[in-house]
Amino acid sequence: MSDELIVAGQGAQVRVKGSGASHQLWTGNFYNEGINSHDGLFDKLREECGVFGVFGHDDAASLSYYGLHALQHRGQESSGICVSNGQTFNYHRGMGLVKEVFDNDTLGKLVGSVAIGHVRYSTSGESKLTNAQPLVFKYREGDLAIATNGNLTNAPEVKKRLERDGSIFQTTSDTEVVAHLIARSKHDDIVQAVKDALVQVEGAFAFLFLTNDKLIVARDPHGLRPFVMGELGGASLFASESCAFDTVGGRYVRDIEPGELLVLDRATGKVTVDRFAPLKQRAICAMEYIYFARPDSDIDSTNIHSARKRMGRQLAMEAFVDADIVTGVPDSSISAAIGYAEQTGIPYELGLIKNRYTGRTFIQPSQELREQGVKMKLSAVRSIVEGKRVVMIDDSIVRGTTSLRIVNLLREAGATEVHVRISSPPFANPCFYGIDTPSRQELIAAVKSVEEIRQAINADSLHFLTKDGLLTAIGREGDEYNRGHCTACFDNQYPTAVPDEAAAMMACGGCD
Repeated sequence: MSDELIVAGQGAQVRVKGSGASHQLWTGNFYNEGINSHDGLFDKLREECGVFGVFGHDDAASLSYYGLHALQHRGQESSGICVSNGQTFNYHRGMGLVKEVFDNDTLGKLVGSVAIGHVRYSTSGESKLTNAQPLVFKYREGDLAIATNGNLTNAPEVKKRLERDGSIFQTTSDTEVVAHLIARSKHDDIVQAVKDALVQVEGAFAFLFLTNDKLIVARDPHGLRPFVMGELGGASLFASESCAFDTVGGRYVRDIEPGELLVLDRATGKVTVDRFAPLKQRAICAMEYIYFARPDSDIDSTNIHSARKRMGRQLAMEAFVDADIVTGVPDSSISAAIGYAEQTGIPYELGLIKNRYTGRTFIQPSQELREQGVKMKLSAVRSIVEGKRVVMIDDSIVRGTTSLRIVNLLREAGATEVHVRISSPPFANPCFYGIDTPSRQELIAAVKSVEEIRQAINADSLHFLTKDGLLTAIGREGDEYNRGHCTACFDNQYPTAVPDEAAAMMACGGCD
């Protein structure tokens, strides 16, 4: 039985296609209190999504597999790859990690020299297979596959308008909205149709569009989400982070410019540099530097590890405290902790160890076990912290529940004092651009003062990095216009129009 679904459009038609029996389904408690959880044990922000594209490589599928593996930290819920051989698409999507969705047999069937891939963590769409990307459609001019990282802030409004005009949606993903807009374009040419669609959506996005003869690459006009171009031999590569190029043996070339649209044509082998929108005030997400991106990635020629070390140094200058050791909360805070230690001269020690093998479990723990759940993820090293005044560096505080448990871990291991230093400003506002955040009422910095947070997490002292200190530490090159960042989660200054907060937090609130 075919699982090709027809999506009606005014004057056009799109069919949403699934891969049938090849889909892998997970049942039970998918990602319990470990990775990507909202049960309060780990109140870190959830990762976004990651995209990877290949143009002009004989084994595009395998390259995409390894590229997606390098981007796994951006989404662990589902993954997929779609490959074009010039005539037809071959694709596979599934729920789970990249290594669980793909094997040698699966990759061997994905034959072609052009591919797009995706790892997903959903917040704007449900956690189910129909939302796994790349989404594959039957466009009136041929096959079309789309993969994206980000969130369209006006997607609900556009979707309502399309539904009033007769469109029927088969997924809850923002990406399908763009497919409908492409289908309704008056242009038969896919490049012009994509441009028509992109000027109607707002928010943060990095798009890869695949047809049988073209790969189209686009980034939102503010450059909110990272998007980079690389090369391997004669092949062109595209990824959410440059670390993916290192994994496949490629080389970083440049960042995709905000509002830029690249068209790679199979027939000519050429890359056409175009635009779908003028450059607006640049606003790369500050949390990419603080937390999301891998330390070995570069964004706008700024290395993430180096930027985080500078954040730690700046934090030490702003909030020095006399102590015996500095330790960081694994993994994203390690770089800042090293920087803090170097600036102060206080020794850096591995006072906290992360258990990397907890993985996924289908056991529903009792409440008592859930209260002890943090110990499944982190352990305090008693021989290191016992009898010591400890500076604990973390990258952010969301709800405060995790910070309290980690501080208590250190105290139970014998730390005489625990001073908490955060390498970002207080996170007090929800994100609408591709980061899953709680409602404003659940963000501890939105409802409590710094002193109240200190008391809530049981710390001897607490300081956050200032916004000016953060921007100084990131230190991207260029003039003020080009060095802009999105810091809305700290200062409530959103670079684009955002939807009504209450409705948005119910409907989406994050990544596609």
